[in-house]
Amino acid sequence: MQPALFVSHGAPTLALDDSPTGRFLDSFFAARPVPGWILVASAHDATREPRVGAAAAPSTVHDFGGFPEALYRIGYPAPGDPRRADAVVAQLRKHGVDAQLDSSHGFDHGVWVPLRRMLPAAHVPVVTVSIQPLRDAAHHFNIGRALRTFRAEGALVLGSGGFVHNLGALDWQASHGEREAWAETFSTWMLSRLRANDREALLDWMRQAPNARHAHPTPEHLLPLFVALGALHDDERLVPIHVDTELGHLAMEALISSAAVATA
Repeated sequence: MQPALFVSHGAPTLALDDSPTGRFLDSFFAARPVPGWILVASAHDATREPRVGAAAAPSTVHDFGGFPEALYRIGYPAPGDPRRADAVVAQLRKHGVDAQLDSSHGFDHGVWVPLRRMLPAAHVPVVTVSIQPLRDAAHHFNIGRALRTFRAEGALVLGSGGFVHNLGALDWQASHGEREAWAETFSTWMLSRLRANDREALLDWMRQAPNARHAHPTPEHLLPLFVALGALHDDERLVPIHVDTELGHLAMEALISSAAVATA
């Protein structure tokens, strides 16, 4: 049984930086079995309707600007898996999610940046599932519910986003690890509800969480968390396995299904 996992991918420079989050990702599979394949919901794969990547050899998309030239030379040549993409679409439709295949879609940086650190050999097939920023947390929880069956078939279900993500509030002078009070208040509420497995409150995060709109002016970086949450079995919780802060508030938390911690 592979875990459900949420990671915060931060800036694209995570692919190169010697940082606490980079080192955490580097060591992620040191004591864990490598999955047979990976299902990724990325904050940067945003569509109006759900889309499942079905390319056999997805391209590496450099969907950012103004970063070091070395980033634009990076490729992540992991294979896709059209057969499994078909199965994912069928399973989503069983759960009332009208998903479509997209054979032209590549890996955005929310996919390839963390995976390059976790699996630099790029040998594990990857299938992407898009998010819908105009839909709510419950919609993404339902996507996760559909995907959780694949965990028993060797798939790591990965949500890639950001635990706190407000690019307009970055503090370029902040010390690494220093977290502003408003971001800490939001993070503490989220973690407390995750520990309590209070899914009702979590799905209503935009109304109930303190500083929700400041922590996420737009929701796309938190929505992959709800895909991971939905991929849990009923006796599991999402538990934190990594905490870090960049630029004053950019929370880099990673959370994993509790059963994976118990068996690690």
